[in-house]
Amino acid sequence: MDAPFDLPRTLGVLQRGYADPAIRVDSGSFAGGPGGTPGAGAWLALRQYDTVGRHVGAVALRFDQLDTSRVRVHAISDSGEALGSALDRVPTLLGAEDDWSEVEFLLDALGDRISTTLAQVRRRHPGVRLPATGGLFDQLVTATLEQKVTHREARHGWRHLLRRHGEQAPTASTLRTPDWLRLPLTGGQLKRVPSWEWHQMWVQPPMSRTILRLAERASSVHRLGASTPVETSSVGELSEQLTAISGIGPWTTAEALQRSHGSADLPAVGDYHLAHFVGEALTGKRTDDAGMLDLLQPFRPHRQRVIRLLKLSGFRSERFGPRLAPEDHRAR
Repeated sequence: MDAPFDLPRTLGVLQRGYADPAIRVDSGSFAGGPGGTPGAGAWLALRQYDTVGRHVGAVALRFDQLDTSRVRVHAISDSGEALGSALDRVPTLLGAEDDWSEVEFLLDALGDRISTTLAQVRRRHPGVRLPATGGLFDQLVTATLEQKVTHREARHGWRHLLRRHGEQAPTASTLRTPDWLRLPLTGGQLKRVPSWEWHQMWVQPPMSRTILRLAERASSVHRLGASTPVETSSVGELSEQLTAISGIGPWTTAEALQRSHGSADLPAVGDYHLAHFVGEALTGKRTDDAGMLDLLQPFRPHRQRVIRLLKLSGFRSERFGPRLAPEDHRAR
């Protein structure tokens, strides 16, 4: 890359909690900003599928940011086909195809107070990109685990699912992968998880049933993901197709496609906090999903990029009432 790149802020959105078994980002000692983030790194475990949905192998990737715009990548795989596929995908995964020039021009052209502030945030963080892993199936599974539960429950479910049933990532004598690094489960592996273990992992029955429906359609989901380019209109059409699966709604597809395809214009409608956050950040008042979409309308087709800038701005919404503390029914 010839432009500034911020590895931890780009890949950090893929990590589910501090102990995610599939990816962990080390932000290094530098705080980021225009200088990029030299010294940052990350481990990431992925499965690779071909265009017809066939599993071709597993890959462990190690990223190290060398200077403001260069990232060194080491790849370890159990298959030559998977290795080649993963290396071909690395630039897209890192957001090399995520072009912010149009939204930067739009913010300058609008010229109002909010747009000017967002433009200033972008200038402070020019190295932030929207990553695109290509792993649509994996992202749908993790997003499903996050439906209508707290972050604590969702991260517990994902962490224990991979620790109990996930395979270790490939390793090599020249570069040892961490013992904790685990691969996402295939559709076949998910179908073999005992029903009572979903309960132990804090995964509610509606979510486990949805995951099993995804597992039954794994090959189709892989094919759809592989055939859809990282491009706004195609990704929007894919989102609509995915909602035909019972239990998969607009929130789940948005959360998944933001990470698998770097979707720049799919806000997560139905999120417990997002509409409130966007409303307060842009107007000082809370709003609902319809109000959030109205506020973001001038920024189409870059609504997710604008949400990313709002989160980078340091704005914090007001907190009303105590944090939700769900009751633990796993022992029942």
